[in-house]
Amino acid sequence: MMGTEGLKKIAEYADPETKGLYLLFAHGKRPDRSALKAFAASQSATALSHDPSSEPIVKLAVADHASEPVAAPGDQVQVNHIWLELLRDGLAFDLTGLAPGDPAAMPEVKHRFDLDHLPDASRYEALCLSPGHHLAGGERTMPVAKGLVALGRDLMLCFEEMEAILWPPAMSVIGRRYFESTSSSWLEGGPFPALGLTAFEETPDGALQSVGLEFWIGQELLIEPPLSADKVAATRMGVRLVNQLILVGGIEDAERLVSPDGTRLLLRQSRNGHYIRVSRE
Repeated sequence: MMGTEGLKKIAEYADPETKGLYLLFAHGKRPDRSALKAFAASQSATALSHDPSSEPIVKLAVADHASEPVAAPGDQVQVNHIWLELLRDGLAFDLTGLAPGDPAAMPEVKHRFDLDHLPDASRYEALCLSPGHHLAGGERTMPVAKGLVALGRDLMLCFEEMEAILWPPAMSVIGRRYFESTSSSWLEGGPFPALGLTAFEETPDGALQSVGLEFWIGQELLIEPPLSADKVAATRMGVRLVNQLILVGGIEDAERLVSPDGTRLLLRQSRNGHYIRVSRE
């Protein structure tokens, strides 16, 4: 009989609000359970830690004790939502949307990196990679988030049919080559992938605001006019500042910096603490 834990997981994966790193495959090319088992067997840092298909299906007897069993309410959900749990460096991650079940529902995307179009269901099918329920509450800690990105990178290196990833906190989609290179560089000690795992957009008053930095440090960056007048230069500045803020974990009061071009910058918290406002000193 399938345990309560297994039924709870199935209910979670049926929820389209499940968040994580979305892996976009060419239509009809999503891997199945056996392909993921082969992937895990080929990895030194990753193992298959749970396969719900090994759990017997719950069956309910009919009221008059007839010989034909009746499927439990969760049976069809289990068939449509196929998932596995993978363990990478001691951290458990759930991968749902495997073939031949239903793909994961793709969240909204606004920002593109190394991809000439926004994704849609006619071209892509998605898997969702997310921290396991054992990591609940710790999804935004750096070890867990970095482990999630690392596992997504490993899966991309293994499956040629995986064409892009989708990162909901930044509402961004990132093409294969760019994600491989920037994530690998970061995981090996290089700069944080500020263009991809965060994004930038213009506000109505002409400022340049980060999107998705809040996931990492609890605050967004806001580069104010006139610093933001040149959007290309302001974005370059934003990338450098995001990298520094990721390292220090945000600011609590105010800080002064000198940019590479010699501009003296003032970084200060907004009144509600949600933004780090950047202006000339």
